[in-house]
Amino acid sequence: MPRWPLYGMAALALSALAITGFARGTGIGVTGVPESPAVAAIDLVFADREDGSATVSDASGRLLATLPVSTEGFVRGATRALVRDRKRLGLGPEIPFRLERRANGRLSLGDPATGGRIELDAFGPSNSGAFARFLPTPGGR
Repeated sequence: MPRWPLYGMAALALSALAITGFARGTGIGVTGVPESPAVAAIDLVFADREDGSATVSDASGRLLATLPVSTEGFVRGATRALVRDRKRLGLGPEIPFRLERRANGRLSLGDPATGGRIELDAFGPSNSGAFARFLPTPGGR
C-alpha cells in the first residue's frame, strides 16, 4: 500500500487538531449568552418526603410548594442533577440552591456549594416557568 494516503490522513488529522486548539485558545467562533447580573433571586431548599412527594421552601423555611408524586418532572430532574454533583463531592443539603432571574430575562438555578448552574431557559418556556413561580414578584412574595 502506498504511504502517501497515510501521510495525507495524518496531515488532515493534525491540521484539524491544530485548528481546534487555536480556536479554543483564542475564543474564535465561541457563541453563548453573555453574563448578566441578577435582578431577582431566591434561595430554595428542596426536600423529599416519605410519601414520595417533595417540598420547596425558601431559606427561612417558609413552604412555597408541595410537589405531589409523579408530577413536576422537570423541577425534580433539574434539582436531582445538582444534588448528584453534591453527593459526588461529599456535600449535603445544608446550603440552599439559588434561583435567579437575570437582567437579560434568563432564568438559572445555581448551586453555591459546587458552583454548578443550569440555564433553565434552554429547556423551553414551560420548563423554566416551573421554576419562575418560586421567584418573588415586585411588591409581593
